[in-house]
Amino acid sequence: MIVMDQFTRRIVGFDIHAGDVDGITLCRMFNNIIAGMAPPRYISSDNDPLFEFHRWQANLRIVGTDEIKTVPYTPVSHPFVERLIGTIRRAFLDHVLFWSTVDLEKKLREFQFYYNQERVHASLGGNTLAEVAGEPTASSARIVDFCWQTYCRGLVQLPLAA
Repeated sequence: MIVMDQFTRRIVGFDIHAGDVDGITLCRMFNNIIAGMAPPRYISSDNDPLFEFHRWQANLRIVGTDEIKTVPYTPVSHPFVERLIGTIRRAFLDHVLFWSTVDLEKKLREFQFYYNQERVHASLGGNTLAEVAGEPTASSARIVDFCWQTYCRGLVQLPLAA
C-alpha cells in the first residue's frame, strides 16, 4: 500500500504485506503509514471491494477521514498516484532485488527519501518536492568542487557540493 499527498505529490509512506490482503490487513497497513502524523482529512480510493469492508469504513470514521470514491473502471481518475506507481516500478523496483518484506520496506523507505528530498520533477520546473515545500536544500555544486552522493543503493548518483 502506498499513501501519497496529492496536493504536494509527496510520498507519505508505504506498508507491505506478504499474502492476500483482507479488510483487517488493509486497516493495519493504513494505520501503520499514518502513525505519528495527523490523519488525512480526505482519502481517495478506487472501487475495490476491500474499501467497502465494514472495518475499513469504521477505521476511517474513527480517524476522522472522509473517503472519496473514484469513477469505476476509470484509471485516469487517479493520475498522480498511477504515475507514481509507474515511476516506482520503472525507476526502482525493476532494478533492485529484495529478499523479504523487511528488505523491501527498507529499500522503499530509501526510495521515499530520494523521491521526496532529492529527485527533481519536470512538472515542478526542475525543483525537488522539498524545495517546493520550502525546506532547506543543499548548496549548489561548483564544476571543480563536487563529489557524488549515491541513493537507492547506488542506483542513482547525484553531484553534491564538496
